[in-house]
Amino acid sequence: MAEIKTDLADGIARVTLARPEVRNAFNAELIAQLYEVFTGITAADNVRAVVLAGEGPVFCGGADIGWMRSSLDLAYEANVADAERMSDMFRAIDNCPKPVVAAIHGAALGGGAGLAAVCDIAIAAEDAIFGFTEVKLGIIPAVISPFVLAKVGASHARALFLTGERFDARRAQSIALVHEVVPAAELDAAVDRCLAELRTAGPSAVAAAKLVVHRVLDNGYDESRAITTRAIAQQRVSPEGQEGLRAFLERRRASFAGD
Repeated sequence: MAEIKTDLADGIARVTLARPEVRNAFNAELIAQLYEVFTGITAADNVRAVVLAGEGPVFCGGADIGWMRSSLDLAYEANVADAERMSDMFRAIDNCPKPVVAAIHGAALGGGAGLAAVCDIAIAAEDAIFGFTEVKLGIIPAVISPFVLAKVGASHARALFLTGERFDARRAQSIALVHEVVPAAELDAAVDRCLAELRTAGPSAVAAAKLVVHRVLDNGYDESRAITTRAIAQQRVSPEGQEGLRAFLERRRASFAGD
């Protein structure tokens, strides 16, 4: 059974969580399918950007109750394997070289808030609700923590992980979990504006810029100096870099820029 819907048109891959009857909650199948889809997108030459959204009234309500119930009977080793699969799924999205835009409405709770953290650009409806609510169930937001900490920092994570409180989109924006907050009726238009900007950028430059962010954060200055100087030199001598700079100097539109 398909737990997600995918569509590709004009270089935009739309990945939609399709379990509206359970608030698009995570189960083993949804996790496996998201991993598979984003692994495929990573290797796809015909994808310029990805939109991640949810079908029905909410973006993602966290973990499926039935899936959580089944975990009660799992031994420690099986729980580790279960969590590793979920971690690999988040990492596949986080490492995807294509820009990933989240369109968040309704609610993004628990792992749903984790999805917001692994997206490059997160746009939320102003009535959306967020929360790292795991402690309310006696568990912890462990698997999503590397991605959330990278996004919002330790101070906000400590406050929100420990209370498990729900918070609104404006607070989510203030801690950089999301980047833009718009009226619910304008969410699709805001996503389209973002995609229009991405279409004007060089695809390989976008992928390289995303990789630089990851690699610089993972290294100290001496290592990052070598990484960044080689990265910009490589992009400058690439066909895309040459075309982009020549187009700028010649005051014309670059060939890679979309309409």
